[in-house]
Amino acid sequence: MTSTRQFRPATQLVHGGTSRSGFGETSEAIFLTQGFVYDSAEAAEARFKGEDPGFVYSRYANPTNDMFEKRMCLMEGAEDARATASGMAAISAALLCQLKAGDHVVSARALFGSCRWVVETLLPQYGIESTLVDGRDLANFEAAIRPNTKVFFLESPTNPTLEVVDIAGVAKLANQIGAKLVVDNVFATPLMQKPLELGAHVVAYSATKHIDGQGRCLGGVILSDKDWIDEHLHDFFRHTGPSLSPFNAWTLLKGLETLPLRVRQQTENATKVADFLADHPAIARVIYPGRADHPQADICAKQMKGGSTLVAIELKGGKAAAFAMQNKLEVVKLSNNLGDTKSLITHPATTTHKNLVEEARAELGIGPGVLRLSVGIEDADDLIEDFDHALSGL
Repeated sequence: MTSTRQFRPATQLVHGGTSRSGFGETSEAIFLTQGFVYDSAEAAEARFKGEDPGFVYSRYANPTNDMFEKRMCLMEGAEDARATASGMAAISAALLCQLKAGDHVVSARALFGSCRWVVETLLPQYGIESTLVDGRDLANFEAAIRPNTKVFFLESPTNPTLEVVDIAGVAKLANQIGAKLVVDNVFATPLMQKPLELGAHVVAYSATKHIDGQGRCLGGVILSDKDWIDEHLHDFFRHTGPSLSPFNAWTLLKGLETLPLRVRQQTENATKVADFLADHPAIARVIYPGRADHPQADICAKQMKGGSTLVAIELKGGKAAAFAMQNKLEVVKLSNNLGDTKSLITHPATTTHKNLVEEARAELGIGPGVLRLSVGIEDADDLIEDFDHALSGL
């Protein structure tokens, strides 16, 4: 959409970044092609030299992917972006593209299981040191800084216990030592939290989650300023090939059109379900960023525009009660995905975080009775009745 006006997010997510072919199609076109044809040998040379801004190969860039990246930039307030084949491709590329042997990463310890594996296991294999800290206290990040610290990494709210990290505070520390802050913003979505506005340097998403949000495809995206993309990510992306399928890019574009509607409904539902569960006698605790009893409620209010679509629940009866409740649910489905239109629940200790040793799970508050609930767009009363039935007798 070409205009001098500043459109609001819901409008940008329908029209932003759209580039139409000569046919004038209403929906964005899917360019299912690996390569592109040039009018002459001279034109091919100019394209590869960067003198002609057209496309050369879909591993590098593709018109459909380009529309998705531009739309995400408008939503996030970023200068540039690269779309990836999955969320973990985005996280891995965002970290590895700017690090080398001898560098040091400080990361919040509360991470999605695969993200923690990248930080704790993969990076050291390449000679990159890493330190995991309790991200709830800014002082822990500061104490972990070394002369070779180049990157801070965190997710907020965290997976699965919805801890919240002070993004602006960590960004300030990073700036003081010339390091970069990378934020995984999946749980908050770009509608509820904008890390770049809070001072972060790089934002990564699993677009599989809310951005698609309908269980259809995998995808990821990395966003930053153009200088960082050009200096660090461009060549890494071009030569290692984590690029997104154009078909998936088109699917994600369609997902962005309804993102505000879905997230608004999911958040309203999550608030109602969290309030119901917090008062239930079988529940030991509920953690939800939209509630006043959230452990970091002051930070939530400072950096988030609303709650999350996720709720962390701990049952008093431990694993047995958690399994029994899951098995009695009818509307809520058992799945390790999140951010979907369907309400989904998983038991992190035996699924997403099962590879962590028991001591590490305990350290993160992932006890045997903890469940991660991703709230969908169903009627909230049906969800509440589903939990009421599933919790009966526990």
